[in-house]
Amino acid sequence: SELIRGFLLSGMPCPSSCPPGLLALMAPGLALMATFSLPSQAGDRRALPVEKPPGVKGRTLILLDVNTKSPVRIISENFLSLQLDPSIIHDGWLDFLSSRRLVTLARGLAPAFLRFAGKRTDFLQFHNVKNPAKSRGGPGPDYYLKNYEDDIVRSDIALDKQKGCKIAQHPDIMLELQREKAAQMHLVLLKEQFSNTYSNLTLTARSLDKLYNFADCSGLHLIFALNALRRNPNNSWNSSNALSLLKYSASKKYNISWELGNEPNNYRTLIGRSVNGSQLGKDYTQLRSLLQLIRTYSRAHLYGPNIGRPRKNVIAFLEGFMKVAGGTVDAVTWQHYYIDGRVAKVTDFLKTRLLDTLSDQIRKIQKVVNTYTPGKKIWLEGVGTTSAGGMNNLSDSYAAGFLWLNTLGLLASQGIDVVVRHSFLDHGHNHLVDQNFNPLPDYWLSLLYKRLIGPKVLAIHVAGLQRKPRPGRVIRDKLRIYAHCTSYHNHNYVRGSITLYIINLHRSRKKIKLAGTLRDKIVHQYLLQPYGKDGLHSKLVQLNGQPLAMVDDGTLPELKPRPLRAGRTLVIPPLTMSFYVVKNVNALACRYR
Repeated sequence: SELIRGFLLSGMPCPSSCPPGLLALMAPGLALMATFSLPSQAGDRRALPVEKPPGVKGRTLILLDVNTKSPVRIISENFLSLQLDPSIIHDGWLDFLSSRRLVTLARGLAPAFLRFAGKRTDFLQFHNVKNPAKSRGGPGPDYYLKNYEDDIVRSDIALDKQKGCKIAQHPDIMLELQREKAAQMHLVLLKEQFSNTYSNLTLTARSLDKLYNFADCSGLHLIFALNALRRNPNNSWNSSNALSLLKYSASKKYNISWELGNEPNNYRTLIGRSVNGSQLGKDYTQLRSLLQLIRTYSRAHLYGPNIGRPRKNVIAFLEGFMKVAGGTVDAVTWQHYYIDGRVAKVTDFLKTRLLDTLSDQIRKIQKVVNTYTPGKKIWLEGVGTTSAGGMNNLSDSYAAGFLWLNTLGLLASQGIDVVVRHSFLDHGHNHLVDQNFNPLPDYWLSLLYKRLIGPKVLAIHVAGLQRKPRPGRVIRDKLRIYAHCTSYHNHNYVRGSITLYIINLHRSRKKIKLAGTLRDKIVHQYLLQPYGKDGLHSKLVQLNGQPLAMVDDGTLPELKPRPLRAGRTLVIPPLTMSFYVVKNVNALACRYR
């Protein structure tokens, strides 16, 4: 088509007829900015020059094609992964990980990593005690809360027929008492978080068993972050407690990968004593030596250093770490939160400037990693929409999905191998599943992503018509489109199919016409919208007009597409997220794994 003039990806051939000025606008990212204003390296934005044919007044028509010959990136099968915070020991939820409902929800997102880490990682001590003595109180909630673990153990005897896992059906009264306890502990945990002062946590052997059982039954691979703040007088890492945990895990033949510490660049604010990057690198080298001495973990994977936002001092920390331990770790990790959860507003989740803050961080991390260990995989761990535990009816609402889906698309397009979502189940409001074990909007979004999106990322070609911006006004990137090969695990679609996922932040609908290799193909639509009167604040969602909810504790609902006739224009409603599977494209890039 004559209108297909936008080639946004480096490496994509531009025809000889391309306007010379267009070449300067080609960008390496895969995201289509459908208002067609592309960010330059300096951060300025320039509108893509396209001519408007006579008779077209203000309407937007977008033509879209995909390069089906070869992928531009291939990410991990476990790209979308999960995190559990050690705070679940404090508030008691760890004892309920054997719940059939939780295991069913986690299985829906497999295959994935399950990272057990967070702010309290460096205050966690392992005690190899099966059933520590418990104080016995009198009748009442405290009595039951102190003694319900025996009931949980008995209920765990019921075996899951699928895998022989320990799956429990907890009585409603037990769950109600646990929610009361968790609500009380939530205030304590928030106080610790805001004061940046954390109490010590004890992980028993039985608790570790339950954590591993949950991961294994759910089809998740456990990554355990060890306490890095146990220090010797010379500031080297004291590995004695970690060695006890490693030996116990090895005796149980647990298949676990490992990390050391969490946000080590912030240790001075936690304990008044810092650990620099080169010292942490030595600590990682020491941990690798320990793993090699234990047959079960001689080839275990090791990830780190899980630094915070890459500001100048954090980049210096990463450089020191990479010089010493760049070859020791299997992937380099960092974490990111978009908004301070204490001051977030629903409009924050619609700001394109906020969606783009991650791009600069990716470039900074990649620059350091490629300097010391070119080609080393990079992971974003502990990512969340908001910090400080999130905010009710915001970070757990439909609106938060815009940030989450854009994060997935942006990271995949720039070659980040894995993204770990904080958190699957947690105190606060950043989680995928609430404390009634009901899935929140970001869970359903993640489930659709897992069901439809494969690891091969494809390049997009676009062209469009748009209103001419008023003088001095910058057009923001409010329509974002990403493309992958459809997941090979989805047997509803033959290999060679392509999945598009689209974020429309405009307050008006947008129309997309599939062109080139996608022209005249049957398309399956998966349109995710808020359900109920709360709009963007809603914690309920609908798929193609049907509310999503679990069928029962052991069954997720069928995700039914809406078939669109071949050649039909895609109409994207305002403020929505959607997936479109283009069937039977027979894309060469997608035929083989």
